[in-house]
Amino acid sequence: MPFENHGSRSFTAISVDKNAPAASGVYGLSSASQWVYIGEAADIHAELLAHLRHPGELLRTYAPSGFTFELSPAGQRAARQIQLVQELEPIGNL
Repeated sequence: MPFENHGSRSFTAISVDKNAPAASGVYGLSSASQWVYIGEAADIHAELLAHLRHPGELLRTYAPSGFTFELSPAGQRAARQIQLVQELEPIGNL
Protein backbone atom coordinates (compact mmCIF):
# COMPACT_ATOMS: atom_id res chain seq x y z
CA MET A 1 0.00 0.00 0.00
CA PRO A 2 1.47 3.40 -0.94
CA PHE A 3 1.73 6.25 1.54
CA GLU A 4 -1.52 6.98 3.37
CA ASN A 5 -2.88 10.39 2.39
CA HIS A 6 -0.30 10.56 -0.39
CA GLY A 7 0.05 14.07 -1.58
CA SER A 8 3.33 15.52 -2.64
CA ARG A 9 4.35 18.77 -1.07
CA SER A 10 7.19 20.97 -2.28
CA PHE A 11 10.51 19.95 -0.73
CA THR A 12 11.51 23.39 0.52
CA ALA A 13 12.12 24.71 4.02
CA ILE A 14 8.95 26.83 3.88
CA SER A 15 6.81 23.86 2.84
CA VAL A 16 8.42 21.54 5.41
CA ASP A 17 7.79 24.11 8.14
CA LYS A 18 4.17 24.46 7.06
CA ASN A 19 3.31 20.82 6.29
CA ALA A 20 5.59 18.34 8.08
CA PRO A 21 4.72 17.33 11.64
CA ALA A 22 7.22 17.05 14.47
CA ALA A 23 6.01 13.49 14.97
CA SER A 24 7.04 9.87 14.45
CA GLY A 25 6.57 8.40 11.00
CA VAL A 26 7.89 7.57 7.55
CA TYR A 27 8.54 10.00 4.72
CA GLY A 28 9.31 9.87 1.02
CA LEU A 29 11.34 12.21 -1.16
CA SER A 30 10.59 12.28 -4.88
CA SER A 31 11.48 13.99 -8.11
CA ALA A 32 8.99 14.52 -10.91
CA SER A 33 9.73 11.07 -12.33
CA GLN A 34 10.80 8.77 -9.48
CA TRP A 35 10.99 8.07 -5.77
CA VAL A 36 14.40 9.16 -4.52
CA TYR A 37 14.44 8.06 -0.87
CA ILE A 38 12.12 6.68 1.80
CA GLY A 39 13.12 7.18 5.41
CA GLU A 40 11.76 6.94 8.93
CA ALA A 41 12.22 9.29 11.85
CA ALA A 42 11.07 10.11 15.36
CA ASP A 43 10.55 13.71 14.16
CA ILE A 44 9.62 13.96 10.46
CA HIS A 45 9.89 17.75 10.44
CA ALA A 46 13.41 17.80 11.89
CA GLU A 47 14.61 15.00 9.60
CA LEU A 48 13.35 16.71 6.45
CA LEU A 49 14.98 20.00 7.47
CA ALA A 50 18.23 18.12 8.11
CA HIS A 51 18.09 16.70 4.56
CA LEU A 52 17.59 20.21 3.19
CA ARG A 53 20.39 21.75 5.25
CA HIS A 54 22.90 18.95 4.70
CA PRO A 55 22.00 17.01 1.56
CA GLY A 56 24.16 14.00 0.98
CA GLU A 57 25.45 12.94 -2.42
CA LEU A 58 22.20 11.13 -3.22
CA LEU A 59 20.06 14.22 -2.69
CA ARG A 60 22.51 16.46 -4.54
CA THR A 61 22.49 14.03 -7.48
CA TYR A 62 18.75 13.34 -7.73
CA ALA A 63 17.46 16.66 -6.34
CA PRO A 64 14.07 15.67 -4.91
CA SER A 65 11.42 18.31 -5.45
CA GLY A 66 8.63 16.85 -3.33
CA PHE A 67 7.95 15.02 -0.09
CA THR A 68 5.15 13.08 1.52
CA PHE A 69 4.78 11.36 4.88
CA GLU A 70 2.57 9.27 7.09
CA LEU A 71 2.50 9.09 10.85
CA SER A 72 3.60 5.82 12.40
CA PRO A 73 4.37 4.77 15.98
CA ALA A 74 8.03 4.27 16.82
CA GLY A 75 7.67 0.50 17.01
CA GLN A 76 6.19 0.27 13.51
CA ARG A 77 8.27 2.82 11.57
CA ALA A 78 11.07 0.52 10.42
CA ALA A 79 8.68 -2.17 9.18
CA ARG A 80 6.58 0.40 7.33
CA GLN A 81 9.71 1.87 5.75
CA ILE A 82 10.74 -1.58 4.52
CA GLN A 83 7.27 -2.18 3.10
CA LEU A 84 7.28 1.13 1.22
CA VAL A 85 10.82 0.59 -0.10
CA GLN A 86 9.84 -2.83 -1.48
CA GLU A 87 6.73 -1.42 -3.10
CA LEU A 88 8.00 1.90 -4.46
CA GLU A 89 11.67 1.01 -5.15
CA PRO A 90 13.26 4.41 -4.46
CA ILE A 91 16.66 4.84 -6.09
CA GLY A 92 18.35 5.78 -2.79
CA ASN A 93 17.21 2.71 -0.86
CA LEU A 94 18.20 0.05 -3.39
